[in-house]
Amino acid sequence: MHVEQQQQTVNNAKKADKKRRRCLAIIKSDCDVSPSDTPTVYLAILNVGLSNGLTEESLLEAAAQTGGSVSEVAMLTGKSYCFLVCCSLEDSQLVYTGMHNVSTIGQQGAVAYLSYVTALPTLAGKSEWNKPLPSGLIVLPDFVSDAEEATLLRSIAEDGRSYEGTLKHRHVKHFGYEFLYGSNNVDPTKPLEQSVPTACDFLWPRLESFSSSWDWSTPDQLTVNEYKPGHGIPPHVDTHSAFLDPILSLSLQSDVVMDFRRGEAQVQVKLPRRSLLIMSGEARYDWTHGIKPKHIDVVPTATGSLTTQARSKRTSLTFRRLRRGNCNCSYPTLCDSQQSTVPQELSTTLADQAVSLEQQNVHEVYDKIANHFSETRHSPWPQVAQFLDSFEPESVVLDVGCGNGKYLGCNAHILAIGCDRSQGLLAVGQQKGQNVFRCDCLNVPVRSSSIDGCISIAVIHHLASADRRLSALREMARVLRPGGRALVYVWAKEQRRNDRKSAYLRQNKAVNKERTTEQEQRQKQQHELEQRPQDHVSLPVHTNRTEFQQQDVLVPWKTKDEQRTTFLRYYHVFEEHELDKLVAQVPEVELTKSYYDQGNHCVIFKKIAICTARP
Repeated sequence: MHVEQQQQTVNNAKKADKKRRRCLAIIKSDCDVSPSDTPTVYLAILNVGLSNGLTEESLLEAAAQTGGSVSEVAMLTGKSYCFLVCCSLEDSQLVYTGMHNVSTIGQQGAVAYLSYVTALPTLAGKSEWNKPLPSGLIVLPDFVSDAEEATLLRSIAEDGRSYEGTLKHRHVKHFGYEFLYGSNNVDPTKPLEQSVPTACDFLWPRLESFSSSWDWSTPDQLTVNEYKPGHGIPPHVDTHSAFLDPILSLSLQSDVVMDFRRGEAQVQVKLPRRSLLIMSGEARYDWTHGIKPKHIDVVPTATGSLTTQARSKRTSLTFRRLRRGNCNCSYPTLCDSQQSTVPQELSTTLADQAVSLEQQNVHEVYDKIANHFSETRHSPWPQVAQFLDSFEPESVVLDVGCGNGKYLGCNAHILAIGCDRSQGLLAVGQQKGQNVFRCDCLNVPVRSSSIDGCISIAVIHHLASADRRLSALREMARVLRPGGRALVYVWAKEQRRNDRKSAYLRQNKAVNKERTTEQEQRQKQQHELEQRPQDHVSLPVHTNRTEFQQQDVLVPWKTKDEQRTTFLRYYHVFEEHELDKLVAQVPEVELTKSYYDQGNHCVIFKKIAICTARP
């Protein structure tokens, strides 16, 4: 029996060595890191990483149990390995001996294999703890005393109101004005009875040396958040037009780590208990801030190593002052005022160059992406199919802008005809044997008052002026017979309804899983666009699967081939009731229904009179 145990030990050692050599070969191939035959301060955890569920917190806890100190952790996205930097060779040997083929931090309790390596991989980047703070970010430790902390908490608790239970992850109270989560804004027309507590007044004289350069010296809005361990806040930027510069946050009862991001740059900042965080300038306007929902934070020690710190109940007091006007900051990428304002010269340019813009950024693009686009458009929208099913058998229905013809087969009992400007998309319909022809939606070669029904799904939002969009509706009205009905869909600027995201926004998995934010995605795209030649018309480029910030935008379409070419399509996304108002300008029709459907504004109208024939 003793011999069998010895043999099993030998077999396990051989198995571990084989696994170790295979993992080292992968790491060498991936990031050109070589093993070291002698101890170094660099350790590779060969078989456990982010891709198989390892967290920085559990790794540091395991290392701490060996008695060795760690100064840096390098976790690589999508990799089943990671790296440690120890404070000394002695620490490194303690960690290696205590964890290699011993520590069960792998999936389902699998043991970890370690190796000394010559250096960290270059793609590991710089530790978030060793990076400079964003400009305008200041942390003032011990800003209030223990006694003052108790006074503030007592004042908030004794104001006669209980915490609001409307948020999933925390209790909230508002003073002065209610902070509206979701839009990160306030309604300045609805002040609250409870103003900022006078118990906070002692704070402002302590900030006189800073506030001389601020937009305000005392706040008029306070949000109090009570966090339990494991709760956090998604990364965000407080709306520029809502609040002046700066934003202040006082941390009470416990420490926490806050993440600051701008594009791909990330900095972690520890907010000690009783400290005051000041976010001004670049830090306030151009960096998102958030707190990851965790029970344990990784924090630096006084000696420069890393350790873990369990979270406990924390209360934050965030002080702001309302702006009451547009923001004209120097950071336009995330500025709602500057992104939503359409300069008069841009509107004039669109009207003057509508034809050339549509040719370049609509017609030419759809011909180039026709096959790829058609592959993504195969399922009819239910309410469009329902509208088509409402026609009597043998009715004649025209699909204006039919694309690949996905709606032409919805109702087998009607005569469905399609027209489109894109030759590439029409070719798809012709291959299916569909009745399609080529024309412009502004000039449909169909006899007046001859069609029982029309649909135009996601078409007129490609027209670059209000007059041309109105002309498209008039052309549909012209071909309808009296009593004939038309259904029109256009993309909505508002991609939420009743606090529910549209299907378009729900496709943004990285944001929905809080791995990034819409602001960060916009910043990344802006950086990419800076490398791209300017287009003929200077229009903002929308970041896909995010909320629209402007009405007239270029929307990227990236091909799936090896070149991954990006084409820009022009869209005018519609405000609520904008489409209704256009229909109201067509005298021979009446609006019978207006509704919102999955990020689109939709209308059904009926022809009530014979319109003048087209000259």
